[in-house]
Amino acid sequence: MSVHPVSPNDAAPASAKAELPHNRLSYWLDRALVAIGELSAWLWVLCLLVVLTNVFSRFVLARGSIALEELSWHLFGAAVLLSLAYAVVRDDHVRVDVLSEKFTLRSRAIIELLAIAFLALPIVVLMVDALIPFAYQAFIYSERSQAPSGLPHRFIFKSTLPLGLMLLALALFSKATRCSTLLFEFPRAITATSNDRDRGHSQP
Repeated sequence: MSVHPVSPNDAAPASAKAELPHNRLSYWLDRALVAIGELSAWLWVLCLLVVLTNVFSRFVLARGSIALEELSWHLFGAAVLLSLAYAVVRDDHVRVDVLSEKFTLRSRAIIELLAIAFLALPIVVLMVDALIPFAYQAFIYSERSQAPSGLPHRFIFKSTLPLGLMLLALALFSKATRCSTLLFEFPRAITATSNDRDRGHSQP
């Protein structure tokens, strides 16, 4: 793998869909976040297996399990939280496409940079600040399910709340630096090898 400095206007092939240019920082941040997102996707498989096991136990064996039911909730929540950053990196998050597609790339970059700097990042940082003590308290007091047969060690799931949002903050920061690269040519734009694009990353 190699990256090469280029002008922001030349960061993507002319035939490609207009994308924000990458810089060295965003390139490596996005690669790490995509890898975490792809790894966390296996939680959906595990969640499905737990749900199927619980259904079989409840309706075939007539032995419902509160622990399995709670585990499916926790796995679902963790999978969603750990995939938020991936969605931002891949530009798969919800946006008003009817309006967005009418803007030029530069206009979208201005809107995204302002929205990230003054809305998204401050809110995410405040949420992380509130959720770290929330998870820490669960660890200190060995919090467990209120159901007698429920799951112990609830701090494990509660820790995914600030963790997922911290990853989201990194993804937003990376996107902001890409907007800065396009608008101000800082940090300097780079281009990635075709092998990185083939993996499905949002340049790379």
